Amino acid sequence: MYPSDELKKQMQRDIHSRLKKIEGQIRGLQGMIDADKDCEQILTQARAAHSALKAVCNRILKVYLVKCYGEGSEEQNAGGVFIRLDKAIDMFSKFID
Repeated sequence: MYPSDELKKQMQRDIHSRLKKIEGQIRGLQGMIDADKDCEQILTQARAAHSALKAVCNRILKVYLVKCYGEGSEEQNAGGVFIRLDKAIDMFSKFID
């Protein structure tokens, strides 16, 4: 079952909020570089931004799976399920480090 419209809007707001925080982190990184901050501090902040972006990707992947497998489909047979599963695996494999 696919999430209600209100739940979808809530998930979108959450993702937008997270992306705005990441945008702030990236701007902070730019400022740190411009201010010639210590490389260790810059790398620590870059790692935090990377982790935050990875968390957003994971959240979006969860939404993708709910959409892909939660909503009804005309292809309820084994072949249709296999095609959707294969597509999901391809998507996940792009995010494996």
